[in-house]
Amino acid sequence: SFFDVLEVTKAPVIASHSCVRTLCDHPRNLSDEMLKALASNNGVIQICFVSSFVKKAKPNPEREKALTKLREKYGSRSEVRDESVREKMEDEYMDIYEKYPSEKATVQELVDHIDYVVNLIGVEHVGIGTDFDGGGSIEGCDDVSELPNITTELLRRGYSEENIRKIWGGNIMRALGKVIEIAGKTK
Repeated sequence: SFFDVLEVTKAPVIASHSCVRTLCDHPRNLSDEMLKALASNNGVIQICFVSSFVKKAKPNPEREKALTKLREKYGSRSEVRDESVREKMEDEYMDIYEKYPSEKATVQELVDHIDYVVNLIGVEHVGIGTDFDGGGSIEGCDDVSELPNITTELLRRGYSEENIRKIWGGNIMRALGKVIEIAGKTK
């Protein structure tokens, strides 16, 4: 578990695909207790752009009904082995996602998670983990071309250039540098 890892490691831990559980109750998100433990470890939470980690979507019964039918038709997505069936199934999933889109979190809601972490454990322990290749996308930041919208919101909220640099990569580089240093000593 999370706390077991912190108990045995000598290196900073990186929670690369999480947000704040207090703001969005998702099992992948970190509780305040976890965030404080991460700070004690000198680790970093990389706030993730997966909308369902940032904000609980409003119920979408039409979408859920269509997805349930698709699951009944194909079974578990991970168990479909025939490539032609898999392609057809994925096309049908994409059709449902387009027909019944889920509500996306916004840039402002994402930065609320950054603010929360900064206020709870300090700016040294927060970074950004977009996850664009794994489903990450929020309203106002669907791809790398819109990343400046995050910086604009951080500036609007009064973050200094120095702290924005920490959030955008400085903190993760510090943590990774320490991991490499510790790994070199344990060989």
